[in-house]
Amino acid sequence: MRVRPLRRSIRLLRGFGAAGGVSSVSLDSIVVAAPRQVSCDLAGEAAILQFESGTYYTLNPVGARVWTLVQQPERVATLRDTLLAEYDVTPERLEADLLDLLTRLAAERLIDVRDGAAA
Repeated sequence: MRVRPLRRSIRLLRGFGAAGGVSSVSLDSIVVAAPRQVSCDLAGEAAILQFESGTYYTLNPVGARVWTLVQQPERVATLRDTLLAEYDVTPERLEADLLDLLTRLAAERLIDVRDGAAA
């Protein structure tokens, strides 16, 4: 199965917030969906409403799979390994795209990021 790049998996239906103050996301980070949002499945894609900004987001099927995985706190390295087992993509490509997507989700306050080394 070929996979669309994760880098293009987040689309905004209205606006795009600044990325200021976002923690760095690394393979050691622990990520989880933020409590200040609500989401649902839309025919394999995900629709997310961020309460504070009132902005709606959509994720393509690959991004929606990531979204499903971050409903519980998870180390980014574990997310990477899970996705590598599910999709036909090089590890380097998947890691870069996953880190990019998670950074963008954090910038939009859709996920919380914790330092995994402290956990």
